[in-house]
Amino acid sequence: MATKSGDTSHLYDGKTVRSAAPSRKKLAAKGSAGTDIPKDAIPQVEVPSFIESLLGGPVVPKMKFLPAEKMVQNLQLGTYGILIALGILTYIVTPAVGTIWFTLFGSLTAANILQLFIVIGAVGCGFWGTMARDARFLLGSYILFILSVMRFASSKVSLSQDLFGFADNDFLLTILVVVYAVLLVMYFELSNGVLRFSMLDTSMRTREVYVMNVKKIISKYHRSLVINPLIAGTLAMMVLSANTILPAIVRLFSEQMAQRMEESVELISVYGVALGTLFVFLVVGGLFALDLPTHLQSWREKRD
Repeated sequence: MATKSGDTSHLYDGKTVRSAAPSRKKLAAKGSAGTDIPKDAIPQVEVPSFIESLLGGPVVPKMKFLPAEKMVQNLQLGTYGILIALGILTYIVTPAVGTIWFTLFGSLTAANILQLFIVIGAVGCGFWGTMARDARFLLGSYILFILSVMRFASSKVSLSQDLFGFADNDFLLTILVVVYAVLLVMYFELSNGVLRFSMLDTSMRTREVYVMNVKKIISKYHRSLVINPLIAGTLAMMVLSANTILPAIVRLFSEQMAQRMEESVELISVYGVALGTLFVFLVVGGLFALDLPTHLQSWREKRD
């Protein structure tokens, strides 16, 4: 029986045997040296619209979230409480007189009924949108709240219901308007927080993303929910108190001029609000000119 030979040299006849792979430098030198960037290498950047920026993301028919965890539930409860207070204050500080529908219909009764239905619709959409975590109903609630407060310019704030005599006290009336404005901004923030933290929690629990120091992020967010309304309320009080702040400054130079400014109708109208807004912008601009945010950030880093 014939045995097979162990010689395999015939397998390499006419072939070049290399001890290493071909040089990549030589292969690269043979290629073209074009400077054009491939189209698939350029990322597509989509600028969010105003509505998407307001809601913190695109408005989709229905987002699928996992059952709400404790953080989201707390934000939902806070949103419910603010919605109730906001609905009551909206009806109080926005009487039907001066609204668009009062001008259209010319009937105070019809305008009051329509204003009441708009406020109820805004609160109802807000409740459902927060509970179902549906951005579409939250957007409808925002629009209805904005429609309810759209009014023609007036030199004096009026109330639809004055149960505690706020209309006779300008300072209490200013506080009421400031509280309403802060509650409206806080409603926007908390309802958006429900959606944002639902997205984050769903991504983390499905292991799509990994986030470090979640408790630290939540604690900073809770801290901002306390600090930001205080700052916003203080700035709003400065804006609406221009008829008090400006005469106090002018009184240092002329008592008679300060008294005239206190009795001026312009300072308690939109002109006074414009001057107060300018004053607030000057204060905030001065703080940024001092580079206060950078010093605050460095102090926080050193403390941590």
